[in-house]
Amino acid sequence: MFRERRITATTSVIFAAAWAAPEARSDTGGRDVSFEAAYVSDVLSNVSGGVSRGVRYLDNLDLTLEADLGRAVGLADTTLFLYGLYNNGTGFSDGLVGDAQVVSNIEAPVAAFRLYEAWLEHRLFEDAVSLKAGLYDVNAEFDALESAGLFLNSAHGIGTDIGQTGENGPSIFPVTALGLRAALRVGENWTARVAVLDGVPGNPDRPRRTAVSLGGGDGAFLIGELAYETDAIRLLAGHWRYTARFEDFSGAQARGNDGFYLRGEARLASEAGDGAQGLSAFARLGAATGRFNTFDRFASFGLVYTGPLPGRDEDRAGVAIAVAGTSDGFRETSPATGAEVAVELTYRFVLTDWLALQPDIQYIVNPGTDPTLSNALTLAIRAELNAPF
Repeated sequence: MFRERRITATTSVIFAAAWAAPEARSDTGGRDVSFEAAYVSDVLSNVSGGVSRGVRYLDNLDLTLEADLGRAVGLADTTLFLYGLYNNGTGFSDGLVGDAQVVSNIEAPVAAFRLYEAWLEHRLFEDAVSLKAGLYDVNAEFDALESAGLFLNSAHGIGTDIGQTGENGPSIFPVTALGLRAALRVGENWTARVAVLDGVPGNPDRPRRTAVSLGGGDGAFLIGELAYETDAIRLLAGHWRYTARFEDFSGAQARGNDGFYLRGEARLASEAGDGAQGLSAFARLGAATGRFNTFDRFASFGLVYTGPLPGRDEDRAGVAIAVAGTSDGFRETSPATGAEVAVELTYRFVLTDWLALQPDIQYIVNPGTDPTLSNALTLAIRAELNAPF
């Protein structure tokens, strides 16, 4: 009944596993080669509303290898990054909740172990210019904020307006595409990034395989972003576009599937004596061409407090909301409500330097914008295990 593609993204998993901003991923900690393994599991229950009540277990295994090729083989200012990804393919939103934005950002449509990223990065002019080529997750650098990475709902990774698009999505979790990315840092505060990638990541007919297939009418996915960053604030402005033709809701083929986003986070208050603890806020606005896409507008907002309890300096508590509004074209062809809304309340307990637990509550208003589904209430507990070698 609905023309929609479910949206997932791994930004919060990446941040939770202690991979920071993408430029920092070129630092191997003084070693020629570094290796990390991270395992994230979710036990989720849909306690009311949606499609059906039930409990599901989802998991996500990340294996990453990063090599400083200057130290290893004498290729100065060059980094090799390899990333293997496994997911068990269990559905929670797909089957129990029925929401489009996806309650858990580790939900994947099929069980698979795949080569998720494999790229080379070369830096020039004292790291002011960075060039990257290979299998590449756009959301690792574009449309990503650290504070929003606390939340489980996929809408707080890459925005719903981008995540819904494409024949097989843009190049994000769980399938990536071959691409080129260039970044230019201007002064201490400004960074501009542009990327061009295959317009259809992987092979939609063989979703368990890592596949690179250029041509065949796939076109390209183009994205650009301008970022401004200080110690207290980070602001992003981006635009994206597909070059291929898409079928609109009238059945016609046309070009022009594009959109933009504005996003930012800021430190609102810091505790005396420890600037790392305190209250942060983030917000996002985005739009996509309604002629081709289920959702043509998106907004999110959240608050995150680091160190909310005495003696729990690394814990984080947060509340967030994500709103995806349906396009006129979609509502003209499908019985749909005006928007899906996801409200999330979460708390992340850091128990050791390798283990964290995160209880989570979400309330989904109008799941999937399907008028036959009642609002859903979900409960979850996430466990994170991180092992650097």
